[in-house]
Amino acid sequence: MTFREGSQTTPGRVSVGGSGGGGGRGKLAIGGGAGGLVIIVLALLFGGDPGAILNQISGGDSSAGQNDSGTSGTLDCDVAEANSNVDCRVDFTVGSLDTVWESQLQSQTGVAYVQPEVRLFSGATNTGCGNATSAVGPFYCPADSTAYFDTSFFQVLVDQFGSSGGPLAQEYVVAHEFGHHLQNQLGDIGRAQADPQGPESGGVKVELQADCYAGIWAHYAAETVDPKTGVPFLEPLTSTDIDDALSAASSVGDDRIQQASTGRVNPEGWTHGSSAQRQAWFSAGYETGQVAACDTFSARDLDNP
Repeated sequence: MTFREGSQTTPGRVSVGGSGGGGGRGKLAIGGGAGGLVIIVLALLFGGDPGAILNQISGGDSSAGQNDSGTSGTLDCDVAEANSNVDCRVDFTVGSLDTVWESQLQSQTGVAYVQPEVRLFSGATNTGCGNATSAVGPFYCPADSTAYFDTSFFQVLVDQFGSSGGPLAQEYVVAHEFGHHLQNQLGDIGRAQADPQGPESGGVKVELQADCYAGIWAHYAAETVDPKTGVPFLEPLTSTDIDDALSAASSVGDDRIQQASTGRVNPEGWTHGSSAQRQAWFSAGYETGQVAACDTFSARDLDNP
């Protein structure tokens, strides 16, 4: 997978470093990554309050995650950099996601798409959902409508969780977090808080739906024309590209992480769904391109979208 020659993102769309939305406590951050520490993986499994987790691992020192490492600024990448540099790949993926969802969300749901904020950080950051370290992994904070990424997570995904290292594996993670933003717009994201865990829980259904929305983006990414440039962001996706995305989805299934971490699988502790379910719902979005196909809340069988 490569970004198409002639595509360009909006300078300043993605911010780097700096503080987030105010460090509020007790608000749920959705869709976090799977960081290097097993305790963080088990506690979050792509969800949870990063402020509470940070407080747990820092011995109660809530100041430990208030500031990012490095300097603040914004990205301004060209297409060559997007095809070679991971931060710029996130930047161009964000541009592609914006282009697809500005077209599809309004036409399919009647709701006008509002761009989320996107922030790259290293080490620790302060957000509207609390303070977070890189151990939390990528996550979306509804309180400040911002998706947060420490791009070092992508290598963790490969080294510790066995994901493919292909570009679409990384872009799937970005698209998944944008899926949570769509849920925030459509009024569904709170269902995870009301029913957070278990194989049929609202938490699992929220996460699988975000996987499905990521699949919808993949369906349209190579054909939706950016009105600024007249070309789509992505070259046509290959079967290898889709396998990369499925590999990432599989690597962070609850069952796979539980088995690797504890030696057993406990569906009652699931918050994101099994590896097979995550792949199946991404595929449902990719194959249909339809938001209606992502209604996990009405699904009779989460194993078979």
